[in-house]
Amino acid sequence: MRFLAILFLFYFVSFAQCYEGIMFDLLYNARTSMQEKRPMNIDEYGNNNNNNEAEYEAVYVGPQDGLKEADKIVALPGQPEVFFDQYSGYVTVDPNDEKALFYYFVESDNSSSTKPLVLWINGGPACSSLGNGAMMELGPFRVNKDNKTLWLNKFAWNNVANIIFLESPIGVGFSYSNKSTDYTSGDEQTAAESYTFLINWLERFPEYKARDFFIAGESYAGHYIPQLAQLILHNNKITNQAVINLKGIAIGNPYIDDETLYIGKYDYLWSHALISDEIHKGIVLNCNFSSPEPLSDECNKYLSQAEKARGNIFYYDIYAPLCDVPSNPDSGFDPCTDQYIFSYLNNREVQKSLHVNVTGQLPGTWMVCNYDMLVSWKDRHHTVLPTIMNLLSSGIRVWLYSGDTDLQVPVTSTRYAIKKLGVTLKTPWTHWDSQGEVSGYVVEYQNLTFATVRGSGHYVPSYQPARALELCSSFLNGRFLSQYS
Repeated sequence: MRFLAILFLFYFVSFAQCYEGIMFDLLYNARTSMQEKRPMNIDEYGNNNNNNEAEYEAVYVGPQDGLKEADKIVALPGQPEVFFDQYSGYVTVDPNDEKALFYYFVESDNSSSTKPLVLWINGGPACSSLGNGAMMELGPFRVNKDNKTLWLNKFAWNNVANIIFLESPIGVGFSYSNKSTDYTSGDEQTAAESYTFLINWLERFPEYKARDFFIAGESYAGHYIPQLAQLILHNNKITNQAVINLKGIAIGNPYIDDETLYIGKYDYLWSHALISDEIHKGIVLNCNFSSPEPLSDECNKYLSQAEKARGNIFYYDIYAPLCDVPSNPDSGFDPCTDQYIFSYLNNREVQKSLHVNVTGQLPGTWMVCNYDMLVSWKDRHHTVLPTIMNLLSSGIRVWLYSGDTDLQVPVTSTRYAIKKLGVTLKTPWTHWDSQGEVSGYVVEYQNLTFATVRGSGHYVPSYQPARALELCSSFLNGRFLSQYS
């Protein structure tokens, strides 16, 4: 095991703050018991050598006649009037076990027939793209404090694209199987199920088969997205089924490399005056995050000191108020939003409108993350940088972006990871602007763009919605983020 379990406390500990009393206090303890399992045939860089050489295995394609019409949403309870179409429902990925992934799809409200198709995936692992991505970040609606009505997000990404929000893998959110053993998943299974979903979804919505296709997401989707993209490109070459017209990927605050994640995290704590010089020096001198050996007792001592020193701050945005503290009206984002979403999505009328749980087949309530799947995750690569390098070589567009007040996967970690890639500089670091002010900073490498979003935490579309939409538009159009004088 490369890192002691104490390190993994940091990745999910803040959930205990934002989902108080619902579930995420459990995730704090999950990190102390989660075991890392190396995938088979991993070279020193963490690359799965089997993926590139594997022969294509035909995926299940089920009948889709009439399902698009059945999936159309008349209206969500409490929504304002809109002029775009919405769909949601299940796509079967394995008929033998009745494994079905849930999706929510919103077409663009502006010339949807000419707009690209985007698949949005949240990370976790095992967290919901409906609860986080659609309802809290870039979707068309947000839940009001009454837990019953919705307000319109004018910076939703369906202004510029048609967006699929996928709850993956099986066991996340409304996605389900009739076999409890299917609720144990991992990186490889998630990619395979997501690919099968896409093939079937495109049969259900054949008008999108030739459309430019992009994958976007954040956090642990830094694993999901490169692995799915690589599978798509590989299968495109050898399958008789639909060729997916993949053009690019974008990952926010991406969890892509263990070593740089932890080095960058503690450098970020120190550079933002959250830990002392002495603690930071102790970590630098005593902690070897590159070694496969367990961390030393001396290292663990300083890590514990760092945990205590930083105090009770919100890991997803170090300057944001906590949900149990009166909100700062200038913060622009309600830290209790996740609680409103939890109540709304567990409303039976809402579930009926989404075409889910109509026969009561789902065990328990909808949760934004699946704790049991988190602690039993089967395979997690220590790095996906080799996969990203393969994608860069393929010629597809690759963007990484970071909210600069996030501590979960801080901007420092992403910069260090990019340095490990050794990519060639194309356009030097500079600021990018929108709405008359600096919105962040951007640097362009060969086939790779990295951008920061100023004043944003982990969930960039939540904290800086206008800037996030500008970033999304530039990514989809292959346009370098602009400067305005």
